[in-house]
Amino acid sequence: MQRMHWTAALVLLCLVVVLSSGAAAAPVVYRLPIQGEIEPGLAAFVARGLALAERSNGAILLDINTFGGRVDAATEIKDLIFRAKVPVIAYVSERAWSAGALIALAAPKIAMAPGSSMGAAEPRPMEEKTVSALRAEFEAAAERWGRDRRLAGAMVDASIVIEGVSEEGKILTLSAHDALEYGMADLVAPSIHQALTELGYETYELVELKPHWAEHIARFVTQSTISSLLLTLGFLGLVFEVTTPGWGVPGTTGLICLALFFGGRYIAGLMGWEVILLFVAGLILILLELFVIPGFGLAGILGLLGVFGSVILAFGDLQTALINLSVVLVVTIAAVVLLWRRITNSRLWQRIVLSHSETPQAGYRAPADFRHLVGKQGMAITPLRPAGTCVIDGQRYDVVSDGGFVTAHTKVEVVHVEGTRVVVRAVKED
Repeated sequence: MQRMHWTAALVLLCLVVVLSSGAAAAPVVYRLPIQGEIEPGLAAFVARGLALAERSNGAILLDINTFGGRVDAATEIKDLIFRAKVPVIAYVSERAWSAGALIALAAPKIAMAPGSSMGAAEPRPMEEKTVSALRAEFEAAAERWGRDRRLAGAMVDASIVIEGVSEEGKILTLSAHDALEYGMADLVAPSIHQALTELGYETYELVELKPHWAEHIARFVTQSTISSLLLTLGFLGLVFEVTTPGWGVPGTTGLICLALFFGGRYIAGLMGWEVILLFVAGLILILLELFVIPGFGLAGILGLLGVFGSVILAFGDLQTALINLSVVLVVTIAAVVLLWRRITNSRLWQRIVLSHSETPQAGYRAPADFRHLVGKQGMAITPLRPAGTCVIDGQRYDVVSDGGFVTAHTKVEVVHVEGTRVVVRAVKED
């Protein structure tokens, strides 16, 4: 009897443990803020959030409030959402425009706050190729989850006309109410809590995931404007440094800007160590060409190729890289023109350019041309052993005999001239 009591108590204890563990196993929902400009650093942050949610078997809620940003970064985030092994919910708190609309459409579930909007994704530059590519991305994202592909395409292409919804020549932007009515959103909820509740999350643990300091830096420095500014300041700093003796503030500032440019893109996962090593190798080759190897040859050319090649690889997009490099070159050339006098007086310029001139004012004279003396006769005024001096047409010349010894006061004739070397021969008297 006592044994049965112990058995019942054990079963009851196990039941309590199971029920309590079941109650404690509420799903974890990670809230990822998608705010500000969409740039490559944000993609790295979303990738970290998805990996964390997959390890804990949780869910992701993208809290979207953005005017847009870079399409390549939004496309990368869209691909991350498509590959996610956990539920992903997009909550548009205020607006999901341009690249932000693509991120929202990539989510399996979309909730929108009252008064929010989604769309306005006209690309820049407004070219047929760009419009076609981005429209295809929007339509594919909509089709993935059974939404209207034509409505998604009208957010990009102003030529798409949908009766009663969009007019020709106007980009589609949907309010929360319209998005719900046309099936582009799953629900309208005034808060994240209500959105999660209506989507079936009776109990949940909401964890707000924030970018750490490295991701903050990566997000800041990978913005298009900041990237161009850092690259420009980096090259300008190095140009200023070579015009000043020693090492100072311009060079240090330039290296810091270049370190932020490459470091931010490395943290964001846009490039690997090989790009940084390529840039450093190119910079070293240029410095060797300027300070060690005379002239400008193979090392300098390879150095320039390494530097520009690393910048192109860092951007990952040839068109974007060329635009930024063009800006850098224009600004650098303008700085060189403004500092031309200072550059020509710098030690570096003196090393690579020959500035010494042998002018008559400095006491230099060009070699004389004595070819007109061939065939003329003169008088040796010193013995020629075989070199000596003679007078021809009243002028003294240093000459050499073409044979042996010639005594002084002997009549001679110029038989050959090579540069400043005048060769004479004794004239036999009749």
